[in-house]
Amino acid sequence: MSLIPPFDLTRQYAQIGDAIDAAVLDVLASGKYINGPIVQAFEAEFAQYIGSDHCLGCNSGTDALYLALRALEIGAGDEVITTPFSFFATAETISAVGATPVFVDIHADTFNLNVAQVEAAITPKTKAIMPVHLFGHPVEMTALMAIAQAHNLFVIEDCAQATGACWEGKKVGSIGHIGCFSFFPTKNLGACGDAGAVTTNDAAVAERIRILREHGSRTRYYHEAIGVNSRLDVLQAAVLRVKLQHLDWLNMQRRTVAQRYLDGLAPIPGIVLPHSAKGGMSVWNQFTIRVSGEPDGGERRDRLRQQLQEQGILSMIYYPVPLHQQSVYAGLGYGSNQLPVTEQVAQAVLSLPMFPELEAEQQQQIAYALKESLLD
Repeated sequence: MSLIPPFDLTRQYAQIGDAIDAAVLDVLASGKYINGPIVQAFEAEFAQYIGSDHCLGCNSGTDALYLALRALEIGAGDEVITTPFSFFATAETISAVGATPVFVDIHADTFNLNVAQVEAAITPKTKAIMPVHLFGHPVEMTALMAIAQAHNLFVIEDCAQATGACWEGKKVGSIGHIGCFSFFPTKNLGACGDAGAVTTNDAAVAERIRILREHGSRTRYYHEAIGVNSRLDVLQAAVLRVKLQHLDWLNMQRRTVAQRYLDGLAPIPGIVLPHSAKGGMSVWNQFTIRVSGEPDGGERRDRLRQQLQEQGILSMIYYPVPLHQQSVYAGLGYGSNQLPVTEQVAQAVLSLPMFPELEAEQQQQIAYALKESLLD
């Protein structure tokens, strides 16, 4: 029995590995391993792709969020509204700058922030909103930007899982005040290690991030702020330049894979299929279903996952514990069922194998296994 993994990076490398190898060897031969023209070229190319005036490479998607918050001078006493259903870094970076995350519930079908509930969460301490384009699905940015403008708030887009996704024709990361990207290997545009970037149309914000990522220094050995060491590695920039040329095609392949899932799984009872909000174009970083039925602590979902694994199909759970229920945030005072959709979704979600090279025959195998398991 051959395994179907959640993702398979070897297939992509088999297709474009020669170009990646050549780019990496060119860097090694150059002797220029920190900053320099390769990083600058990637920043220019990625800014053009996203549709932003500026791109600043950094060490990771987590650092991108942290640098964005620092650049906007968000800190102690400030509040940032965000989603409770995301990777921990979303809230972690808010806390890391001394601010407080304020969680708003999500939609059960897109898994994204419920924009209709945002305005009620705004207080005099609110400084920014941090929407997360989760699993590749864009947040309803038109309505969110209108709220932000009405209340004079910054919008920091967490685009870690959505590089290339669009809302009403504009790429995510070009809509808010700042866009933050992760190039972790499993992302739509993935490096061969940690890497990230920040995009913005604000020249002053871009300069601030440029200083902060270099130990708070504009000129070597002269420091005007307490910064961090968060440069984009040159080898990763070289890899990303190659992969950026293929990104639209890879995202198109993801949409093809997603459509096959949507068509093939629609007749199967017991699951709820995902979709994007009207006006959004997803890039399907994940294909995440919900196991329907009354919440039972995730037991039904976990049984299904085990049954799939026994048939050679490996799946993932993103995310089993919502952010507001993490022990580190117990002091924020969120009670049980205060964010009911998030809590129900966390017990029911299951991410099926998703990568551009996933074959139709493999998806048929997955659909058959799901049907057999759910009817068992």
